[in-house]
Amino acid sequence: MEDKTWLVDKVHSSVEFSIRHMMISTVRGKFKEFDAEISGNPDDFSSLKAHFIIKVASIDTGTPDRDNHLRSDEILAMGKYPTVEYTLKKVNGSADDLRITGDLRIKGITKEVVFKGEYGGKIKDPYGNDRFGLTASATINRTDFGVKWNMVLEGGGVMLGDKVNLYLQLEAYSPAAKKQEAAPQ
Repeated sequence: MEDKTWLVDKVHSSVEFSIRHMMISTVRGKFKEFDAEISGNPDDFSSLKAHFIIKVASIDTGTPDRDNHLRSDEILAMGKYPTVEYTLKKVNGSADDLRITGDLRIKGITKEVVFKGEYGGKIKDPYGNDRFGLTASATINRTDFGVKWNMVLEGGGVMLGDKVNLYLQLEAYSPAAKKQEAAPQ
């Protein structure tokens, strides 16, 4: 399979996260709006190039007040930094043990982050499109990206943990070439 341009199948893909809450539980959330520019050949991981763009406004933890706080200047500062971005630098390893290295940009701060992942393989779907799947996860320290808000709890501890777990489920497709129609006579 040659190098191709790939589109994110947003119905079958997700960008999610989790963080400790009050040191006793975990809150999970997702971003509903994201996209990526992906090119290369998934059979040759070294050929892959990708740039992911995630809209902060689309954050969803299932609690509107919490979502608004996450968008605020205290946390992700959506007004100044409307997107979170990840630019792929390299992929190595085997299909069931990938190391996906790239630059993650949150609140204008860029740090290298390595995702551990698994390549789901590629297929041709019933409509003639080539598809591939990938799952990946990483853990970051939110304070490294300037996300420092917290609250000390009365009994000790803090409201939010520093570690944020990131999860990506990606299904991408390359549209089949459209058949040339005969020109009208």
